[in-house]
Amino acid sequence: MPAMLLHEGWWDGWYRDIDTNGSLIDEKRVKTRCEFPDTGPWHYVQHNWLEWADGRKEAYEFGGALRGDRLVWDTDRFAGSCWQTDGDVLLLRLERRDVGSAYYVEMINLSPDARTRARTWQWFQDGTPWKRTLCDEWRIDG
Repeated sequence: MPAMLLHEGWWDGWYRDIDTNGSLIDEKRVKTRCEFPDTGPWHYVQHNWLEWADGRKEAYEFGGALRGDRLVWDTDRFAGSCWQTDGDVLLLRLERRDVGSAYYVEMINLSPDARTRARTWQWFQDGTPWKRTLCDEWRIDG
């Protein structure tokens, strides 16, 4: 997955959740660090720091392992995999363990200069689309 390696480093941005009518239902600032450790159980580790306008904060760290041509996760919050398309777009399908009967399909597209990226999550619950998360991010110094 050579395209995945291009995402290494620090990112700043916004996650915005919208419902199926296009109304904003949540918005948060996100700082993300993507790394590819040389040792340890994980081939990929992602760190997320989220902050809402009302002052709430959350932080997450999770690791994934390469299995053939896919990056695979199995955490307390989600399980699934990521693969690379012919056009260097990354696709993920993640079953959410922390949201009943829910999963999302994510598309990650890096700009040609690798300075910005767009991520879109299509959420399904009980087989029905119910929201989308739009992620706009730009590369920053760590």
